[in-house]
Amino acid sequence: MRKAVFALALLATQAQAATYFLTVAGLGGEPDYETRFNLLATDTDKLLRAGGGDRVVETLKGPDATKAKLTAALAKIAGTAKIPDVFVLMMIGHGTFDGTEYKFNLPGPDISGTELAGLLNKIQAGRQLVVDMTSASGGITPALKHDGRTVITATKSGSEKNATLFARYWVEALRDASADTDKNETVTALEAYKYASTKTAAFFTEQKRIATEHSVLEDQPRAAAFPLIRYGSAAAKVTDPAKQALVKKKEDIENRIDALKYQKDLMAPEDYRRQINALLLELARTQEAIEK
Repeated sequence: MRKAVFALALLATQAQAATYFLTVAGLGGEPDYETRFNLLATDTDKLLRAGGGDRVVETLKGPDATKAKLTAALAKIAGTAKIPDVFVLMMIGHGTFDGTEYKFNLPGPDISGTELAGLLNKIQAGRQLVVDMTSASGGITPALKHDGRTVITATKSGSEKNATLFARYWVEALRDASADTDKNETVTALEAYKYASTKTAAFFTEQKRIATEHSVLEDQPRAAAFPLIRYGSAAAKVTDPAKQALVKKKEDIENRIDALKYQKDLMAPEDYRRQINALLLELARTQEAIEK
């Protein structure tokens, strides 16, 4: 009961505040990852802009996702956001962990968890959410711990180093009405987390593979009171049968891409490139149809 009252109180307070969203798609390293990271960032940007409320949305991807531009974007938010406001950072891509320090892979110099924490600590927004969807993302958690900040990671530790699936399911949660489990036309951070975690686990089960990532969220009450998307103008896209069919097709293509990646080492390089390029093209076309 107390958790429910706490969540309602925070939601009421947040309704009067501005929300700053910064999404960063880091270095892909390979053309297929580069394409998917950019698509995920683009999709996130469009969904957030259509998600209702007083929000400021910025997205860094491709050659723009540098340490310098990320630093500048965070400094800009630090100079604008006030204590009643809300800040959300979403990180898509690859990360590394050397046993001591986590790094988010970016074009040019990477940014460490310690450096990122220093920049975030300058932002006055009293409620902050960091969703690190990279490999080895669990390694960033100690650096980011801070009053008022909720941290979600795609992996439970820095030792889970495989490319993650969590990011695409997190973005999917921002569109899929089934993520809104309490049917109040708002998807919270907790609802998105549960949706993405469940879908990620289901993929490994269906593919009969040992899970290489285990997402973590430590502060569920605060995440339950953290609205991400309010279905308003975007509701037609979510409920339209034609759009639903396209979204299902997109998920099927992405499942095929991820399944293919697990077969890469067993395939001739030219066969892998041919199949992955065909799937990426089909994915891009499907995404374009969804956005029409």
